[in-house]
Amino acid sequence: MKPDSRWGTGAAGDVAASGADLTRERSAQLFAILSDDSLPEQDRAGAREDLVHLHLPLVEHCARRFRNRGEPFEDLVQVGTIGLIKSIDRFESQRGVEFSTYATPTIIGEIKRYFRDKGWAIRVPRRLQELRMHIVTATSELTQDLGRSPTPRELSERIGCTVEEIIEGMESSNAYSTLSLDATDDGEEQGGSMLDALGIDDPNLEHVEVRESIKPMLDQLDPREKRILVLRFFKNMTQTQIAEEVGISQMHVSRLLTRTLDQMRVAMQDAR
Repeated sequence: MKPDSRWGTGAAGDVAASGADLTRERSAQLFAILSDDSLPEQDRAGAREDLVHLHLPLVEHCARRFRNRGEPFEDLVQVGTIGLIKSIDRFESQRGVEFSTYATPTIIGEIKRYFRDKGWAIRVPRRLQELRMHIVTATSELTQDLGRSPTPRELSERIGCTVEEIIEGMESSNAYSTLSLDATDDGEEQGGSMLDALGIDDPNLEHVEVRESIKPMLDQLDPREKRILVLRFFKNMTQTQIAEEVGISQMHVSRLLTRTLDQMRVAMQDAR
């Protein structure tokens, strides 16, 4: 007699088969308790909890399909368990469907949704997240059919939405992932990061607005007053040096500076 290939060969196959049968029988008993409204709530809650523990291996089996994708296996199991609980609460044993068959798509769907939500750097509406997935699929199909990248109008006709919605979905794709400023451009720890390539603020920028506001006022000054201001504030000369340069007394330089600055101060206040 040939061994049953579904379960392996020899004693190992028999053990696997008997284990699956025991799980199936126990599951049926627990679902019977869970669906019996005449039983105390405590008994039904206990059956629900036992069902979760009984089918955790199924969750772990589904989670293993998504390993090595950047998320801890334990987190994937937790997310998959949420799908398992949803399946338990919605399952109707009288339909004659195997629970594992019913629960697997829900568990996998929950894990896939976790990856989809986790990938968005900026939170966008669920509608746009789903539209982006449709756009990606339609773009791939149309590229093969047309031999080129499809236009937004062609995508809208394929998906069944407006061109404006397609453009909105494309723009939302920019929020799907971001790159850290500390990330290197060659994947090596010793490589330069994006932050190293960014410029710094020019400390002189904050003075640009002031200089541009003063220029018209300087043009209106008397040539001697203008020269004194330039010597004092642009060439950093002392009042004594300015007096020798211009040929007047230091006291006269001081009075001219004070008067000129007062005039410019009033003019700037009026300009505001």
